[in-house]
Amino acid sequence: MEPRLRAQDPLRLDRLSIGDLDAVSLTLAPGKILCLSGASGSGKSRLLRAVADLEPHGGEAWLGETAQSSLAGHAWRARVMLLPAESHWWADTVGEHLPDASPADLEALGFTPEVLGWQVSRLSSGEKQRLALVRAISRQPSALLLDEPTANLDDATTQRVEAWLRALIRERGWPVILVAHDPAQIARVADHHWRIVGRRLAEEAGAWA
Repeated sequence: MEPRLRAQDPLRLDRLSIGDLDAVSLTLAPGKILCLSGASGSGKSRLLRAVADLEPHGGEAWLGETAQSSLAGHAWRARVMLLPAESHWWADTVGEHLPDASPADLEALGFTPEVLGWQVSRLSSGEKQRLALVRAISRQPSALLLDEPTANLDDATTQRVEAWLRALIRERGWPVILVAHDPAQIARVADHHWRIVGRRLAEEAGAWA
Protein backbone atom coordinates (compact mmCIF):
# COMPACT_ATOMS: atom_id res chain seq x y z
CA MET A 1 0.00 0.00 0.00
CA GLU A 2 1.32 3.45 -0.88
CA PRO A 3 2.02 5.66 2.15
CA ARG A 4 -0.58 8.36 2.65
CA LEU A 5 0.61 11.91 2.05
CA ARG A 6 -0.78 14.56 4.35
CA ALA A 7 -1.80 18.07 3.36
CA GLN A 8 0.49 20.90 4.42
CA ASP A 9 3.74 18.96 4.69
CA PRO A 10 7.15 20.56 4.15
CA LEU A 11 9.15 19.75 1.03
CA ARG A 12 12.70 18.68 1.83
CA LEU A 13 15.66 18.03 -0.45
CA ASP A 14 18.35 15.83 1.09
CA ARG A 15 21.61 16.03 -0.88
CA LEU A 16 19.68 16.02 -4.13
CA SER A 17 22.08 16.21 -7.09
CA ILE A 18 21.70 16.22 -10.85
CA GLY A 19 24.10 17.01 -13.66
CA ASP A 20 26.97 19.29 -12.62
CA LEU A 21 25.03 20.83 -9.72
CA ASP A 22 26.45 20.15 -6.27
CA ALA A 23 24.17 18.28 -3.88
CA VAL A 24 21.30 20.45 -2.61
CA SER A 25 19.87 20.23 0.90
CA LEU A 26 17.04 22.51 2.02
CA THR A 27 13.63 22.46 3.69
CA LEU A 28 10.67 24.50 2.43
CA ALA A 29 7.82 25.01 4.87
CA PRO A 30 4.14 24.67 3.87
CA GLY A 31 2.70 27.84 2.35
CA LYS A 32 6.10 29.27 1.42
CA ILE A 33 7.51 30.19 -2.00
CA LEU A 34 11.13 29.58 -2.88
CA CYS A 35 12.18 31.47 -6.00
CA LEU A 36 14.99 29.83 -7.96
CA SER A 37 17.11 31.93 -10.31
CA GLY A 38 20.33 31.56 -12.25
CA ALA A 39 21.81 31.94 -15.70
CA SER A 40 20.29 30.19 -18.68
CA GLY A 41 21.51 26.60 -18.77
CA SER A 42 22.59 26.61 -15.12
CA GLY A 43 20.31 23.69 -14.26
CA LYS A 44 17.15 25.27 -12.83
CA SER A 45 14.72 23.21 -14.91
CA ARG A 46 16.73 20.02 -14.43
CA LEU A 47 16.61 20.52 -10.67
CA LEU A 48 12.82 20.84 -10.80
CA ARG A 49 12.64 17.68 -12.92
CA ALA A 50 14.77 15.85 -10.36
CA VAL A 51 12.47 16.95 -7.54
CA ALA A 52 9.54 15.71 -9.66
CA ASP A 53 11.32 12.36 -10.23
CA LEU A 54 11.46 12.88 -13.98
CA GLU A 55 15.24 12.46 -14.31
CA PRO A 56 17.71 10.13 -12.59
CA HIS A 57 19.43 11.92 -9.71
CA GLY A 58 21.33 11.45 -6.50
CA GLY A 59 19.99 12.04 -3.01
CA GLU A 60 16.36 12.12 -1.95
CA ALA A 61 13.30 14.38 -1.91
CA TRP A 62 10.77 14.20 0.89
CA LEU A 63 7.21 15.46 1.32
CA GLY A 64 6.68 15.40 5.05
CA GLU A 65 7.70 11.92 6.17
CA THR A 66 7.27 10.36 2.72
CA ALA A 67 10.34 9.78 0.58
CA GLN A 68 10.15 10.22 -3.18
CA SER A 69 11.71 6.78 -3.60
CA SER A 70 8.88 5.14 -1.65
CA LEU A 71 6.27 6.04 -4.28
CA ALA A 72 5.81 5.21 -7.94
CA GLY A 73 6.78 8.17 -10.11
CA HIS A 74 3.23 9.00 -11.18
CA ALA A 75 2.00 8.91 -7.57
CA TRP A 76 4.78 11.25 -6.43
CA ARG A 77 4.10 13.69 -9.28
CA ALA A 78 0.39 13.76 -8.46
CA ARG A 79 1.41 15.32 -5.14
CA VAL A 80 4.62 17.15 -6.02
CA MET A 81 3.34 18.57 -9.28
CA LEU A 82 5.62 20.08 -11.92
CA LEU A 83 4.31 22.71 -14.33
CA PRO A 84 6.97 23.01 -17.06
CA ALA A 85 7.69 26.21 -18.95
CA GLU A 86 5.95 24.74 -22.01
CA SER A 87 2.67 23.13 -20.97
CA HIS A 88 1.43 19.98 -22.68
CA TRP A 89 -1.96 19.72 -24.41
CA TRP A 90 -3.18 16.46 -25.93
CA ALA A 91 -6.94 16.80 -26.54
CA ASP A 92 -8.86 19.14 -28.85
CA THR A 93 -10.75 21.29 -26.34
CA VAL A 94 -9.77 23.11 -23.17
CA GLY A 95 -12.50 21.40 -21.14
CA GLU A 96 -11.08 17.95 -21.83
CA HIS A 97 -7.96 19.03 -19.92
CA LEU A 98 -9.77 20.78 -17.08
CA PRO A 99 -12.68 18.55 -15.98
CA ASP A 100 -12.37 19.74 -12.36
CA ALA A 101 -11.56 23.41 -12.94
CA SER A 102 -13.16 25.86 -10.54
CA PRO A 103 -15.17 28.67 -12.17
CA ALA A 104 -13.74 30.98 -9.49
CA ASP A 105 -10.17 30.14 -10.52
CA LEU A 106 -11.00 30.66 -14.19
CA GLU A 107 -12.56 34.02 -13.39
CA ALA A 108 -9.59 35.04 -11.24
CA LEU A 109 -7.32 34.57 -14.26
CA GLY A 110 -9.59 36.42 -16.69
CA PHE A 111 -11.67 33.60 -18.22
CA THR A 112 -15.39 32.89 -18.37
CA PRO A 113 -16.70 29.30 -18.20
CA GLU A 114 -17.07 29.40 -21.99
CA VAL A 115 -13.30 28.89 -22.26
CA LEU A 116 -13.87 25.19 -21.54
CA GLY A 117 -15.42 24.84 -24.99
CA TRP A 118 -12.57 26.54 -26.80
CA GLN A 119 -10.29 24.65 -29.16
CA VAL A 120 -6.78 24.37 -27.78
CA SER A 121 -5.49 25.42 -31.21
CA ARG A 122 -6.91 28.91 -30.73
CA LEU A 123 -5.12 29.59 -27.43
CA SER A 124 -2.28 32.07 -27.24
CA SER A 125 0.87 31.13 -25.33
CA GLY A 126 -0.24 33.32 -22.42
CA GLU A 127 -3.69 31.73 -22.32
CA LYS A 128 -2.11 28.28 -22.29
CA GLN A 129 0.12 29.31 -19.43
CA ARG A 130 -2.76 30.58 -17.28
CA LEU A 131 -5.00 27.61 -18.06
CA ALA A 132 -2.18 25.17 -17.32
CA LEU A 133 -1.92 26.73 -13.86
CA VAL A 134 -5.66 26.19 -13.32
CA ARG A 135 -5.26 22.59 -14.49
CA ALA A 136 -2.39 21.97 -12.07
CA ILE A 137 -4.12 23.31 -8.98
CA SER A 138 -7.42 21.59 -9.87
CA ARG A 139 -5.66 18.25 -9.38
CA GLN A 140 -5.23 18.98 -5.66
CA PRO A 141 -1.44 18.65 -5.33
CA SER A 142 0.44 18.92 -2.04
CA ALA A 143 3.40 20.89 -3.46
CA LEU A 144 4.08 22.78 -6.70
CA LEU A 145 7.14 23.13 -8.94
CA LEU A 146 6.59 26.05 -11.33
CA ASP A 147 9.02 26.72 -14.18
CA GLU A 148 8.64 30.39 -15.19
CA PRO A 149 4.82 30.31 -14.87
CA THR A 150 4.33 33.92 -16.04
CA ALA A 151 7.00 34.16 -18.75
CA ASN A 152 4.50 34.84 -21.57
CA LEU A 153 2.32 37.34 -19.72
CA ASP A 154 2.26 41.14 -19.66
CA ASP A 155 2.96 42.98 -16.41
CA ALA A 156 -0.66 43.48 -15.39
CA THR A 157 -1.60 39.85 -16.03
CA THR A 158 1.57 38.65 -14.33
CA GLN A 159 0.66 40.48 -11.14
CA ARG A 160 -2.92 39.21 -11.35
CA VAL A 161 -1.62 35.63 -11.56
CA GLU A 162 0.85 36.24 -8.73
CA ALA A 163 -1.88 37.54 -6.41
CA TRP A 164 -4.10 34.54 -7.18
CA LEU A 165 -1.24 32.09 -6.68
CA ARG A 166 -0.01 33.65 -3.44
CA ALA A 167 -3.50 33.50 -1.93
CA LEU A 168 -3.95 29.83 -2.88
CA ILE A 169 -0.48 28.88 -1.68
CA ARG A 170 -1.09 30.44 1.74
CA GLU A 171 -4.60 28.99 2.00
CA ARG A 172 -3.70 25.46 0.98
CA GLY A 173 -0.28 25.26 2.56
CA TRP A 174 1.64 24.24 -0.54
CA PRO A 175 5.44 24.47 -0.48
CA VAL A 176 6.34 25.95 -3.88
CA ILE A 177 9.56 26.18 -5.88
CA LEU A 178 9.17 28.80 -8.61
CA VAL A 179 11.79 29.48 -11.28
CA ALA A 180 11.97 33.23 -11.98
CA HIS A 181 14.32 35.69 -13.66
CA ASP A 182 12.69 39.05 -12.95
CA PRO A 183 14.09 40.63 -9.75
CA ALA A 184 10.85 42.58 -9.27
CA GLN A 185 8.80 39.39 -9.38
CA ILE A 186 11.16 37.66 -6.96
CA ALA A 187 10.85 40.60 -4.55
CA ARG A 188 7.05 40.44 -4.78
CA VAL A 189 6.47 36.72 -4.29
CA ALA A 190 9.49 35.02 -2.70
CA ASP A 191 9.75 33.97 0.92
CA HIS A 192 13.20 32.61 0.03
CA HIS A 193 15.45 33.23 -2.95
CA TRP A 194 18.11 30.75 -4.01
CA ARG A 195 20.40 31.33 -6.98
CA ILE A 196 22.47 28.81 -8.93
CA VAL A 197 26.01 30.19 -9.20
CA GLY A 198 28.39 27.89 -11.03
CA ARG A 199 27.91 24.44 -9.51
CA ARG A 200 26.34 25.69 -6.28
CA LEU A 201 22.87 26.66 -5.11
CA ALA A 202 23.24 29.57 -2.69
CA GLU A 203 20.61 31.42 -0.67
CA GLU A 204 20.27 35.12 -1.35
CA ALA A 205 19.61 37.45 1.59
CA GLY A 206 18.26 40.97 1.91
CA ALA A 207 17.08 42.97 -1.10
CA TRP A 208 17.12 40.59 -4.05
CA ALA A 209 18.44 41.71 -7.41
